[in-house]
Amino acid sequence: MRRLFYGSGSRSLPLQSRSFPHPAEAMRYLALFLKIVLFVLLLGFAVKNSEVVVLHYFFGYEWQSPLALVILVSFALGLLVGLLACSWRLLRNHRELRQLRRLVSDHSKPE
Repeated sequence: MRRLFYGSGSRSLPLQSRSFPHPAEAMRYLALFLKIVLFVLLLGFAVKNSEVVVLHYFFGYEWQSPLALVILVSFALGLLVGLLACSWRLLRNHRELRQLRRLVSDHSKPE
């Protein structure tokens, strides 16, 4: 029986003994890599936009903050509003699905 070897030379390992990462582990490494890249990009964005801006509210209120923080807070608030809007619909769909499953199970019971 011939054995397959990975690599060449005296340090070759049999292909069966060579450990390859599990797909879930590979996805974790990919996710970690993407998080690091996103962090570096956001850090660079924050450094390039560190000037202080003033947001003027009603009745004379104002908020002074770095531009990057203002953009980040605006993005986070928009994300929160979007998630809340989606969750309302998801809860309604979940409730309807539960009612339909109950209806199907009631009709499938032998009488």
